[in-house]
Amino acid sequence: QVHLVESGGGLVQAGGSLRLSCAPAGRPFGIYTMAWFRQAPGKEREFVAAISWSGGITDYADSVKGRFTISRDNAKDTVYLQMNSLKPEDTAVYYCAARRGVHAYTPAAYDYWGQGTQVTVSS
Repeated sequence: QVHLVESGGGLVQAGGSLRLSCAPAGRPFGIYTMAWFRQAPGKEREFVAAISWSGGITDYADSVKGRFTISRDNAKDTVYLQMNSLKPEDTAVYYCAARRGVHAYTPAAYDYWGQGTQVTVSS
């Protein structure tokens, strides 16, 4: 089964930082668009950030713009989400996703997913 594996989640106080990592299992994803989504209890899965295969184009949800940074290291075939100035409303399960082609903003557009990693921001 081709899938992605996230790591780096945990419990952090408001205002703190976490860095999530995503690495593939089963095949490389160096030419894929990569993205992060999140899902809080009782809410729909929502787009957080995406990055092109080259790393030159990034997109962010308005709710995280200026606080989160998506990046990728193609030599390591790893994607990162640096999360700064975390807020309690950032609490969610964060998912890494991959797709062929250009950036997309809905979960249905992505073909490969990780299992999710819990991020909890306390006040």
